[in-house]
Amino acid sequence: MNKSALKPASVFEQFAKINQIPRPSKREEKMIEYLKNWGESHGLETKVDETGNVLIRKPATKGYENRKTVILQSHMDMVCDKLVDVDFDFDKDAIQTYVDGDWLKAKGTTLGADDGIGCAIELAILEANDIEHGPLECVFTRDEETGLSGAEGMKAGFMTGDYLINLDSEDEGEMFVSCAGGRNTQAKFTFKREAAPAGSFFLRAQLKGLTGGHSGDDINKKRANAIKLLGRFLFQTMNRYEGVRLAQFHSGKLHNAIPRDGMFVIAVPHDVKENVKADWNIFSAQVEDEFHVTDTQMVWTMESAEAEPVIEAQVARNFVWALQAVDNGIYAICQDPELNGMVETSSNIAAIHSSETEISILSSQRSNVMSNLDNMCATIVATFQLAGAEAHSSDGYPAWKMRAESKLRDTVVETYKELFGKEPIVRGIHAGLECGLFSERYPNIDMISFGPTLRDVHTPDERLYIPTVQMVWDHLLLVLKRI
Repeated sequence: MNKSALKPASVFEQFAKINQIPRPSKREEKMIEYLKNWGESHGLETKVDETGNVLIRKPATKGYENRKTVILQSHMDMVCDKLVDVDFDFDKDAIQTYVDGDWLKAKGTTLGADDGIGCAIELAILEANDIEHGPLECVFTRDEETGLSGAEGMKAGFMTGDYLINLDSEDEGEMFVSCAGGRNTQAKFTFKREAAPAGSFFLRAQLKGLTGGHSGDDINKKRANAIKLLGRFLFQTMNRYEGVRLAQFHSGKLHNAIPRDGMFVIAVPHDVKENVKADWNIFSAQVEDEFHVTDTQMVWTMESAEAEPVIEAQVARNFVWALQAVDNGIYAICQDPELNGMVETSSNIAAIHSSETEISILSSQRSNVMSNLDNMCATIVATFQLAGAEAHSSDGYPAWKMRAESKLRDTVVETYKELFGKEPIVRGIHAGLECGLFSERYPNIDMISFGPTLRDVHTPDERLYIPTVQMVWDHLLLVLKRI
């Protein structure tokens, strides 16, 4: 399949244009301007709120004027991640896409289909003159990926529709009616640097090539976390040998991504350096076997490094012990039978970076039960506070609870069965969706979320399953006609 054969052509044309526009989270100004100009140039009512969310209204087609207003909603920002050896500036460069069989991918970077493909679907509907629908409000929110601040900043009354279809889901055939709430927990160790013990030998260890993934949607897939693996080795090494000192630790970038790579620098007594190298080789083989299903491309290196000042001993020890102890992964499974064994509560240790005087730690907690979200955050805070760090959790965003009755859900299910001859899956998701915030500010809006199939979002392996875009397009147009 080549790019010219991509269907629906109108959607992929819009997506190609979107991927020419830099749109990192919190730096979406070029995308906001593009959408504003696009709406106005098409003669459509367009407005931008004080947060930077964009709304474009399209009147109903003839005969549909008395229908209730439907909101189509997606987020304009994208997660910006790349392979470590790729030269790419997300503030300037266009995403380079290519077709690989039935998949659309990007060259060494995230694809931006999360949620650029949702934006493209909206723009294609706005531009079309042969689609039957009632009044439409197409909403494009900013900064979904790093805190949902666009949805958080949207005031009541910006949207006026009765139904909302969120186009930010990643499994065609699955209709989402509930999502997790989330909070971030940050910790900080402060220290003074000092000279390494006399006779120390410095080693730089690096781990890369992990699968990574979305810290909500992929947390149940037992994928390796680079921070936890590096922490395990340091804990083992500091317990085994006296005089091991930590100089640097770096891993991870984003709160909502499972870290794929990382490195540390340590000073070890000269007489055990070969033992530590041998331990590294043994440990890497054991971990590769442990994650032989999910992480098949791990790359482990350890080499000599230049001498440098080290972190004071007790702080480094407390940090490593906290890394070993802190919860990561699934904490609880949903007990509600309607949510079919979905992850209820989880935590992801997402990013750690050391400076001359600090080690900063960023983690993300999620839950569909807000009281257990509080409990999970308290567990992470307590772990780091016991180790002597400053730690606190953010206010976060709420969960979206499933409605007992939903005309929109009924219509979406009925039309899907009519089109494809099978039942869609109606479920909740452990990731955060903006629907949670909308449900607080717009409690009467009936909402659902669906979209084409994406895999490995938030990583440079992100890809879009091309055939599902046509399926979602056909389904959405039938829903708009029927609702």
